[in-house]
Amino acid sequence: MHFNEEEIENLEKIYRINLINSCSGYKAANLIGTVSENNNNLAIFSSLVHLGSNPPLLGFFLRPTEIVPRHTYLNIKENQYYTINSVEKQFADKAHHTSAKYDKSISEFEIVDLEPEFINKFPSPYVKSSSIKIGMKFVEEIKISYNKSRLIVGKIVELHVNDDMIDKDGFLNLYKAEVATISGCDGYSFPKNNSRKGYQKPE
Repeated sequence: MHFNEEEIENLEKIYRINLINSCSGYKAANLIGTVSENNNNLAIFSSLVHLGSNPPLLGFFLRPTEIVPRHTYLNIKENQYYTINSVEKQFADKAHHTSAKYDKSISEFEIVDLEPEFINKFPSPYVKSSSIKIGMKFVEEIKISYNKSRLIVGKIVELHVNDDMIDKDGFLNLYKAEVATISGCDGYSFPKNNSRKGYQKPE
């Protein structure tokens, strides 16, 4: 099947969303934990990207904040800290429901029955059930003028991982915790193994 530019623009809305969100392949599924004035908030994202290891930077993309309130964005800008937590098979249904648009006064942790965890006095909540927990500090935001999205850049300031997932060289075996990937907006997959190819040099 072939779609040209005009055909893509004229696709039915939900069909276009599903098609364009899934054509780029599998993406990481993560829960971002933040704190507001009276609540611990939680939202699922599939737009996390690695931006560098030294300094250790991660970024995630936000849709335009002018159209729909983005509680995660507002909480990060106000408090400067947030957490990134792995989504795993045992609680993927709960994690997915955090995509529902609840009022800022409502804690998604409570709604989906995931327990918040505060570690080492870090100011934002982790997801206790997650095998990978990343403590982040806001660095900057980059506005994408073409569609008014934003890239939120943060620095890893602490990292918690289950001991049995980590290899001697630091590689994390995500499949051991049944860590989820997403295709499209709602297609969850759970990889079963790794096939590492090693660092390549010219022959």
